[in-house]
Amino acid sequence: MSKHTQPPHRPTALGYVRVSTEEQARDGISLDAQAAKISAYAEAKDLELRNIIRDEGVRGKDLKRDGIEQIVRACQAQEVGAVIVVKLDRLSRRTRDLLYLVEDVFQAHDIDLHSLQETVDTSSASGRFFLRIMGALAEMERELIGERTAAALAHLQANGQRLGAVPLGFRPDGPGGDLLPDSDELVVVENLLALWRRGWSYRRIAAHLNAEGANTKRGGRWHPSTVAKVVRRRARYAAVLGAV
Repeated sequence: MSKHTQPPHRPTALGYVRVSTEEQARDGISLDAQAAKISAYAEAKDLELRNIIRDEGVRGKDLKRDGIEQIVRACQAQEVGAVIVVKLDRLSRRTRDLLYLVEDVFQAHDIDLHSLQETVDTSSASGRFFLRIMGALAEMERELIGERTAAALAHLQANGQRLGAVPLGFRPDGPGGDLLPDSDELVVVENLLALWRRGWSYRRIAAHLNAEGANTKRGGRWHPSTVAKVVRRRARYAAVLGAV
C-alpha cells in the first residue's frame, strides 16, 4: 500500500442499552452484558462504535428517555451511520414508537438499525420487512393478553368475587368474601388521616409513620404515594371511623 493511500472508511455506529429494575431482578439482563454483545457485533461488522448510550432503571413503554433522546438527536444530526441494540424491545415495547424510530428517525436520515437477537439489519429490504412483521406480532400478543385478562376479570365479577387489593384497615371474610374492619390497621389509618387534616404533607406523614414503626398493608415502608392512596380512600373509612 502506498504511503499516500488512506485506510478504508469504517461506518460509525452508536449502541443503545436499556434495562428496567424489574428486568434486572427477574432476568439478570445487565447493561454491561448488553454493551459487551454490541461491542463484539460492531467489531465483527467492521463498524466504528463511537459510544454506547445507556438508560438504566427505565421502562420501554414510551420514548421519553434521556438515552433515546440522545440517539434521536445524533441521528437527526447524522453524526453516525448506524444504531445497534441487543433486542428491539430495548428501543421500545410499543410498535408505534418502534416504527416511528425506524421510519422517521433512522430511515429518514439514512441510519441503519441493527438488532442482534432478531438478526435485523434495515440496510436491506428483507431486514425492513422482517422488522414490521416482528413488531406486528408483538403488538398482537399484547392485545391478546389484554383480552384474556379482561375476560377473566369479567368472569370473576359476574360470579360475585371481589376484585382488587384489600385496602389498609380491612381484611377479607374468607376467599372472595366481604371486607371486615381490621382494628389494628385502622389505628394506623386514623392516625394518618388526623395528621393529614392538620395539614401535614404526604412526605412528612410518611416519615412520621416510618419513625413510629407503622407498617403498610404489605408490611413495607411508607412513601408519599402510599399515604396519598389512604387519603384518597378516606370516604371508605367513614363507616368505621366516623367523619374523615
